Amino acid sequence: MQGDAAEHGIGLPGHILDDVLAASLSEDAALTGASEGLNAKVLVLNRAFAAVRVVSARRAFCLLVRNIAEVVQVQDGAYLNYDFESWCEIAELQKQFERDSHDWVRTMRSEIAVPRIIRLLGYDRLPAQMVKLNRRNLFARDRNICQYCGRHFPTSELSIDHVTPRTQGGQDTWENLVCACIRCNARKGGRTPEQAGMKLVRRPIRPKRNPLVTLRLGSEKYRSWKAFLDHAYWSVELR
Repeated sequence: MQGDAAEHGIGLPGHILDDVLAASLSEDAALTGASEGLNAKVLVLNRAFAAVRVVSARRAFCLLVRNIAEVVQVQDGAYLNYDFESWCEIAELQKQFERDSHDWVRTMRSEIAVPRIIRLLGYDRLPAQMVKLNRRNLFARDRNICQYCGRHFPTSELSIDHVTPRTQGGQDTWENLVCACIRCNARKGGRTPEQAGMKLVRRPIRPKRNPLVTLRLGSEKYRSWKAFLDHAYWSVELR
């Protein structure tokens, strides 16, 4: 598993889209300069406007340059569509009136705003509805908060605790795993919270939507994603 810049695939059987993305990487040469904008996140929709993946801006631009995808911009409740050429053409207006609303990528000739949403023009498959159980998603679900003392910790100071210990039949499930700081985990030991005289901050549940996406929706920059994520349940696989 890669670091924070890794993409998140939304429950997609994925091998077809992966082949497309891999083939597109050769277009990276068109984007020059080490820009933080290339690591910004972009929501990918299928042709029917269903969310299927979150990728880096680098991959999004590769798809746009090859005319595999188009930009979808949500403006006053309406969807505006741009191909790569027309998106570049409005860059000057965006810089003049909306510069702080975008991340930017520098090319050899100019700067281009990173789109928040793109739509694949030839992909119809729908996402699966299962959030992958892994360490990163668990930390994101619990927001790096120890579920016993309620304090926030960096990831390096957190561990995963089995609410019902494995020695007592506890399983590796969303409902039985929580973040715990080192001190609380040691205090609890191989006991249940009741046996250790401890209480959970909240009952652990299986998230309906990937918690990493939920965290990102809290950012003003990504509010346009809500139109496609608020009323649906998608999993986001880290790739």
